Amino acid sequence: MCGIAGLVGEYSDSVASVRRMIDALSHRGPDDHGIYEGSGATLGHRRLSIIDLGGGHQPIVDQSQGLSIVFNGEIYNYHALRKELSDEGIELKTDSDTEVILRLYQSRGKRLLQSLRGMFAFAIWDEKKQQLFAARDHLGQKPFYYYADERKFAFSSEIKGLLAFDPSLRELDHQALDQYFSLRVVAPPYSMFRRVRKLPPAHFLTFSAKGGLKVEPYWSLEFEPKDDRSEDDILDGLEERLIEAVRLHVVSDVPVGAFLSGGLDSTLVTAILMKHVADSPIPTFTLGLPHQNYNEAPLAALVAAKYGTEHHERTEIPSLTRHLPTLIHHLDEPSDPLSICVYMVSEMASKHVKVVLGGDGGDELFGGYDRYYGNHYAGYYAKVPRWFRSNVIGPVLQRIPEGTWYKSKAHQLKWLHRLSFSTGGARYAKSLSYFYYEGQAKEFLYGPALKQALGQFDAETLIANAYDAAHASEPVDRMLSADSQIRLPDHPVMITDRMTMAHGLEARSPFMDHSVAEYMAQVPVRYKVRGRTLRYLQKRLAERYLPEELLRFPKQGFSSALPYLLRDEFKQLFSVFLTQPVLVKAGLVNAEAVKMLLEEHLAQKADHGNRLWLLLNAEVWYRMLIEGQSRDYIADTLEKGRR
Repeated sequence: MCGIAGLVGEYSDSVASVRRMIDALSHRGPDDHGIYEGSGATLGHRRLSIIDLGGGHQPIVDQSQGLSIVFNGEIYNYHALRKELSDEGIELKTDSDTEVILRLYQSRGKRLLQSLRGMFAFAIWDEKKQQLFAARDHLGQKPFYYYADERKFAFSSEIKGLLAFDPSLRELDHQALDQYFSLRVVAPPYSMFRRVRKLPPAHFLTFSAKGGLKVEPYWSLEFEPKDDRSEDDILDGLEERLIEAVRLHVVSDVPVGAFLSGGLDSTLVTAILMKHVADSPIPTFTLGLPHQNYNEAPLAALVAAKYGTEHHERTEIPSLTRHLPTLIHHLDEPSDPLSICVYMVSEMASKHVKVVLGGDGGDELFGGYDRYYGNHYAGYYAKVPRWFRSNVIGPVLQRIPEGTWYKSKAHQLKWLHRLSFSTGGARYAKSLSYFYYEGQAKEFLYGPALKQALGQFDAETLIANAYDAAHASEPVDRMLSADSQIRLPDHPVMITDRMTMAHGLEARSPFMDHSVAEYMAQVPVRYKVRGRTLRYLQKRLAERYLPEELLRFPKQGFSSALPYLLRDEFKQLFSVFLTQPVLVKAGLVNAEAVKMLLEEHLAQKADHGNRLWLLLNAEVWYRMLIEGQSRDYIADTLEKGRR
């Protein structure tokens, strides 16, 4: 795990600029750094040493071939690829997976991407062609941001690297802000900065002064044809692939640990690791809440005891007033409650290991969200005549208090009602935007500058188009496909990458192995979502590994509970940052709308917890990343507000 950066084109001080870029990424690679200045490009690297500790220095340069590379990630099948290259007569000088990528490019060109199994973002400068070739892994585990004009190109693992290169890039992208308010994600090619773009997962790009920029896909999930074997055969096949994936994911020259949240995903990964792969106890790490209804730490402890891990547990209520400026600094974009959870458990784990396994991707792989069956029920409800839903049921629902919990029955009924007026991809997009800003709520919130800049842009089409274009015939598979393309890489996975790397920690998720994703894509829907039963096949597999108490325990959603558990902290944050928001001064939001949301939420007349969280984070992000207020200044502002 590392940080990469580079410049292509004629720059007067390219080495100094790239040095600033990699200095901004020092947290991603505290062990080593390097810069290579070639003819036409300068590449930079910050290294977290995981594989080939002595020989893995980057950039790797082959002067005879005119090739150089910087790489962030891990190639889990690099030993097998190394043998293939050796059999072809290609000599490798290091034991690193980085050189394997470079030699594959030398041998196969862009076809090398069909051989890689891992998480990666890399850039190869081909001096003879005067062309940059860069790629991002299948499911978007590793980030790649860039800025391009007709003759120049800059890239970095994080936005802050590009801002260090050119501070003038600090310009808001209004369409990205609309995405964030609507869906709580910022999807490729957008970032929150107008001229900073994001390479989509499963895509590569080429750039040259003559040919310009070209971005192309190299892989997609195929949900057809369906596996027609028996349920037990499909289950056995899944188990075999997960065991193989876990075995590959512990390839490392440093100790490996595991996140152990107490939920189904991380506990299953840990159990498979201990039963089939590890030859000694591994360190496991749990962050618990001192609140009985939301604390999964006792379940994690059961799994740790069953498999004899070296268990570390920390119980604490996170402090958003203390951490929020730091979270936004590391994310470069507005935050999410999940950020603080991952930040804190990563801080704990980084004191013991450099590599941790986790459970990212389980919901999107196996079918873990309520909306997967909720959208199905919306279809049944939509058969009620539209006039009756609009004129009779709708007004009744409006009178029902939402309660103070996002999973209240009132919320569920109103959500179902809202979805019934859409179909296909549009319905799925509404199933996400309901809890944020959509329709009239967005019209009321947005200020004149934002409305004018957006024009006819509609953030929900990002989800709707992904749903409608999926290589799948059944609605559940279409939802899984859309989530795998957009929500997964740009929400939980993005957060995991930034929060672990903030502590110089590498996170790996066997569920995001693209071969496992390909297998599950072709599993029939009835083995994913069956009625109101989510993760059907995963739960059957878990019966072979996990204590019965854990299987019976309902999913809690640690991070989703924070806006409700930390009500007093949220009141303080709201009072400091949302009573006179700079977003209002910039014409981005409407002061009257913010005031109404605050008053209704604090008086418990309506549940605006998620909406206010989005506003709060956008406000603090704007102050820090657009107006240039420092973390210390934001912290001082909070301290003054506390008095």
